[in-house]
Amino acid sequence: MAAATASPTTLQVDVAIFGGGIAGLWLLGRLRQAGYRAILLESNGLGGVQTLASQGIIHGGTKYALTGKLTGSSQAIKAMPGIWRDCLAGHGEIDLRHVRALSDHQFLWSTAKLVSRMAGFFAGKVMESRVREVKGTDRPEAFQNPAFRGAVYRLDEPVLDVASLVGELSRQFGDAAYAVTWPDGLQFEHARLIRILGDDGVWRTLETRQTVFAAGAGNEPLLQRLGREGPAMQKRPLHMVMLKGALPPLYAHCLGASANPRLTVTSYPLGDGEILWYLGGDVAEQGVGRSRDEQVTAAKHELGRLLPWVDLNSVDWGTLEVDRAEPRQPDGRRPDCSFMEDSDGLAVVWPTKLAFAPRLAGEIMTLLSGRGVQPASEHSPLSLGLAPAQLAQPPWEKEQLWI
Repeated sequence: MAAATASPTTLQVDVAIFGGGIAGLWLLGRLRQAGYRAILLESNGLGGVQTLASQGIIHGGTKYALTGKLTGSSQAIKAMPGIWRDCLAGHGEIDLRHVRALSDHQFLWSTAKLVSRMAGFFAGKVMESRVREVKGTDRPEAFQNPAFRGAVYRLDEPVLDVASLVGELSRQFGDAAYAVTWPDGLQFEHARLIRILGDDGVWRTLETRQTVFAAGAGNEPLLQRLGREGPAMQKRPLHMVMLKGALPPLYAHCLGASANPRLTVTSYPLGDGEILWYLGGDVAEQGVGRSRDEQVTAAKHELGRLLPWVDLNSVDWGTLEVDRAEPRQPDGRRPDCSFMEDSDGLAVVWPTKLAFAPRLAGEIMTLLSGRGVQPASEHSPLSLGLAPAQLAQPPWEKEQLWI
């Protein structure tokens, strides 16, 4: 590694976090509230790619139990909605009272062919009263059409405006979040001795008691920069679909024949009466490799089969290709839970789901306590010579090629 021109200034912090997605921001908040001198370094915008590309669903595991069994994913994530609800009410570990909840709940809907099977499934003990059937005017507008022949179930898992969530975390803790130039502005002597190039052209040395890589897909190049081979990462790509226009608000999973939802719809009010639908589920997973036009055509076909009475003639369409970064699993399967691995003062984390951010932060707090890393009694002024990290844009605000 080429020698850096270092200033005589050495800055000391308790924890340095790389990555300004939900995992890094939540952890930053927990650490700051506990009195730790923690900073966050982000090379793009807060909210990054993966966090703002998520659908904002605080899963409780129900969709992972659709085979009729409680999977590892279902068990691990079951407690998360309660933790988030406490925060949204203002009496949780982080105050999220000012975050906009798009919906207090979601819906699961089945097509006519699956009604009898799903009714028996939801009546079973496996669901432990997680859902209840809704009928008539209690259903979302999209399912009140006389042509609908399926069943609708209410699922008490909130859906959040992710941009609002990132903005609120930034408002509370963003004074410790800095924009760093990657890769030219970072050099690692080792995991806890880092050189940072300030905006003034001066290199500063940062000594940490704990470093955390929470940069999603960025963890891999960070590890390579540090000269470490693991933990290994995998990517599971998605091709999400966006459509906007005079649409009814909808927050729902369409149940298919497999454990994965056939279609997941979340909605975002855009103003002037327009609503954006953001589509995930099988349509996004199976759309990988399709061109933009092919994916829009496939989404139109699927919505035409599932919700044919919804008028799509005047909507605009867009797509988003995004990679979900996760710890590598045998055969590339979906991880059951969030991931944290610590070695020599470096913790590498992947939340795998938005909902798991509190769990990961708790694991890091436990790690620090177990290693005897307590908050420093005094905090001297910290000057990294870096500008504050700015908020990233949601994908529909960046989209320029609406069809």
